[in-house]
Amino acid sequence: MTHQLLTDILNSVLQINKNYQTDTGLLGAIAEFDSMAVIGVITALEEQLGIHVDDDEISAEVFETFGSLLAFIETKQA
Repeated sequence: MTHQLLTDILNSVLQINKNYQTDTGLLGAIAEFDSMAVIGVITALEEQLGIHVDDDEISAEVFETFGSLLAFIETKQA
């Protein structure tokens, strides 16, 4: 379910309709994925999943690919 929810969040924040694979690039690969999009994604994740993302957890590595972001979310939910 997290895969589909993350897909929905990304498509909503980025205002695109895209299917994501674990190796799909995000930051630097999708023009719409800028710093404001990162904030939008984090806010949506916190609201919809009830997780909290600390400022020091936000890094380019986390947002590099769909898979890296998904792994980060799964770690936060554990």
